[in-house]
Amino acid sequence: MTSLEKNVKSFVERDVLFTSIFAGASAGICVDTALFPLDTVKTRLQSQYGFLQSGGFKGLYRGLYPVLIGSTPTAALFFVTYESIKVHTQPLVSKRYHSLIHMGAASLSEMVACIVRVPVEVMKQRKQASLLDKDNFSIKLLYRGYWSTVLRDMPFSLIQFPLWEYFKNIWSLYVERDIYPMESATCGSLAGALSAAITTPLDVAKTRIMLASKTVQNSELKLFTTLRSIYIDKGINGLFAGISYRVTWISIGGFIFFGVYEEAKLLALNALEFMTKEKRKTFD
Repeated sequence: MTSLEKNVKSFVERDVLFTSIFAGASAGICVDTALFPLDTVKTRLQSQYGFLQSGGFKGLYRGLYPVLIGSTPTAALFFVTYESIKVHTQPLVSKRYHSLIHMGAASLSEMVACIVRVPVEVMKQRKQASLLDKDNFSIKLLYRGYWSTVLRDMPFSLIQFPLWEYFKNIWSLYVERDIYPMESATCGSLAGALSAAITTPLDVAKTRIMLASKTVQNSELKLFTTLRSIYIDKGINGLFAGISYRVTWISIGGFIFFGVYEEAKLLALNALEFMTKEKRKTFD
C-alpha cells in the first residue's frame, strides 16, 4: 500500500468516529435544551410524590445543568457505537438481515451510552422532582436505575431504530433518490412516537426507581417489582402516566434530533471530503 493509499484509508476510517461524535453531540444538545420543560412535566406526572408536590408547572428548567454537561458525551457514545457496528457488519451480511444489525447495534449502543446517561438522569430527575439531596451524590445513588434504564432504552431502540431505517428505505424507494435530512427527521419522529407509546410503562418504572428515597433498599427497586407495585396502586393509568407528554416530547424531539443529526453528519462528511482532497494534493 502506498503512502497516499494509507493516508486516504486513515481519513476514511476516521469518518465514522468524527461524524458520529459531531452529529450525535449536536443533535443531543439541541433536543435536550429545547424540549426540557416537556421532560420535566412528564417526570413530575410519573413521580410517586405527585405532580404538585414535585413542583407542578414551576421551575420547568430545574435540572438542566447536568443535562447540558452529559448530553454531548451520551449522544456521541451512542452514535459512535451504532455507526461503527453498522459500517463494519453490514458489508458482511445480506441486506435482508440488516434490520437485525440495526436492532443489535441499537441495543449495544444503549448499554454503552447508559454509562454516562444514568448518572445524568438521576441528577436531572431528582432536581426536576424537587428532591433536595443535601448530601453529595454517591456513586451508588448515581447509578441507581442503571439496569432499569437499559431495560427501558433497549426495547425503545429495538423498536425505534429499525423503524427509522425501514421508513427511510421505503421513502427513498418511493421518491427514487436518497432522502433529505428533513425527510429523515420525519421518519425519526414517527418511529420515536410509536416507540415512546409502547415503552411508557418502562419509563414510569425507571422514573420511580430513580426518585426513590435513599433509604429504600436496592432489592425493592427492581424493574418488574416496581411495575407490579404501580399497577396495584394506580392500575393501567399509572403504568401509562405522562404518556401524552412522553409521546409529544419524543416525536418532536425525534424530528429535531434526526434532522440535526443528518444535517450535522452531512456537514462533517463534506468537511472530511475536503480534507481528504487537500491531503491528496500534498502527494501529487
